Amino acid sequence: MVGSALVRRLADEPVDILTADRQELDLLRQAEVEAWMERMHPEIVVIAAARVGGILANDRKPVDFLEQNLLIQTHLIRASFAAGVQKLLFLGSSCIYPKLAPQPLAPDSLLTGPLEPTNQWYAIAKIAGIKLCEAYRRQHGADYISAMPTNLYGRGDNFDLSGSHVMPALIRKMHDAKEQGADEVEIWGSGSPRREFLHVDDLAEACVFLLRHYSGDELINVGCGDDLMIADLAELIQHVVGFEGRLRFNTDYPDGTPRKLLDVSRLKALGWQAQIPLDEGLRETYQWFRQNDYRTAA
Repeated sequence: MVGSALVRRLADEPVDILTADRQELDLLRQAEVEAWMERMHPEIVVIAAARVGGILANDRKPVDFLEQNLLIQTHLIRASFAAGVQKLLFLGSSCIYPKLAPQPLAPDSLLTGPLEPTNQWYAIAKIAGIKLCEAYRRQHGADYISAMPTNLYGRGDNFDLSGSHVMPALIRKMHDAKEQGADEVEIWGSGSPRREFLHVDDLAEACVFLLRHYSGDELINVGCGDDLMIADLAELIQHVVGFEGRLRFNTDYPDGTPRKLLDVSRLKALGWQAQIPLDEGLRETYQWFRQNDYRTAA
């Protein structure tokens, strides 16, 4: 999803866009990554590739989320330096912050407390990527920067219920319920946690902005600066999809972190802020979902 948004955004820039799909390049294999970098010689690298998933996927496959993300980012960062890449942007995640860190989540709270247990494996890998970029900057003077996006959504999202995040999962569940004439939709958790959502096209804009205007060693949070309860999100999606049944919250499933709102003051001070309202972004995402084979969209 993120990579596709970046390609769409960069199509408007006077650059040659270099990409590699999974059939062409296995990022888990160091030799393949090094050979690709040697062959293509990119000037700028944005690391958007990662093993991602929701609470259930993180909980069931901790090895995959920790090991694969460590390998992907380490191979890319190391090979970028060896190939003489001039600038690198590492995309992390808001889950790097402690579970009970003060809100909104500021970069200074990194490593000040325990992580949320349900996604700690992914978070630890992302923290390692941040620190590796810092290490290359400190030891070699490399212009490597890190940005932490909040929860993302938009076209190209993963709507597979076994591994999707809350937004696409709710869209998929309510669409299926509407199509099947069901009278209710089950939602995992109590609905009380608060989450912030950023359209992926806004993230792509932020990435281009940071590549142009930022070369510091401090983390940059990327979000919209507003959040809402999962229960309110569910009602908004219900309205967009047109599902007229009831919503049933299943508290047998974990809620995860109580609140995740990013402090985006650093990015705003640089001169950037999100532009796509949530209701507008949801309508666009649902339209994309309906126009594609949502059973295989990922």
